[in-house]
Amino acid sequence: MKQYYPNTHSPPKPHWIRVPIPTGKNVESIQDLKTRKQLHTVCESALCPNIGICWGAGQATFMIMGNGCTRDCVFCAVKGEPQPIDSNEPLRVAEAVKTMELKHAVITSVTRDDLPDGGASSFADTITSIRKLCPKTSVEILIPDFKGSRQALARVVNAKPDILGHNIETASRLYEKVRPGAVFSRSLRLFEIIKTNRPSMITKSGLMVGLGETESEVLDVFGALRSVDVDILTIGQYLRPGPEQLPVARYYHPDEFARLKKKALGMGFSWVESGPLVRSSFQAEKQAVFFKLREKVR
Repeated sequence: MKQYYPNTHSPPKPHWIRVPIPTGKNVESIQDLKTRKQLHTVCESALCPNIGICWGAGQATFMIMGNGCTRDCVFCAVKGEPQPIDSNEPLRVAEAVKTMELKHAVITSVTRDDLPDGGASSFADTITSIRKLCPKTSVEILIPDFKGSRQALARVVNAKPDILGHNIETASRLYEKVRPGAVFSRSLRLFEIIKTNRPSMITKSGLMVGLGETESEVLDVFGALRSVDVDILTIGQYLRPGPEQLPVARYYHPDEFARLKKKALGMGFSWVESGPLVRSSFQAEKQAVFFKLREKVR
């Protein structure tokens, strides 16, 4: 059961934490499509601050395997009990991607430690379904750690997503508090295995700041991710979803995000998104285009 923090308060939100209300024709279309196809989006379930921007542009990140998670990460808004796996979901996701005419599809999931393969087969089936219906669409996935299972990871890698992401989320020191079901070294090992078996695969990770980490710890995370050859890094401000999640320790100024981006690029990341409202799928299509163009140049 999640711990509550009723007597703790985040500092007031600064003026740069402002987001548009999701409105417009595209927003209505996505909501209708999502309902008809019985799909979930991380945009809604995780209370993403960019939902107005992304849905307004006709883009959304689908979340597969239901809307209930087996982990109790105290930063996350996703709630509910795990639901039975729907074997038809991969096809419905692909149909939604086709209807939306997405050039780049981003798929994530809840964590499903209750499943023998952690849900790896659902990821693979979703990738395959999108490839069949939308052969020109690039596919990016954001996976859990599969509890370190090499077999589960291989199932996903062999489906050949264009970009494979897994979020490190925070500094190692804070894992017991922020991600009690995860292991920092296990997440790093995941990237090491990917790059050892498929060196050309584009990998991606992200972290939140504002949970009580120091700048030195943030830079250590950068270094750890580069040590396993992660290509893309996203850095965003932790925003407290509600009273049952951890309070914000502090808000980083946009200038601090700019400085972190410069340092990360200096460490060798090929692409860095850094800003208060940045999330894993922010500017994902631009990243995919960048790597496609880079490959053509080679």
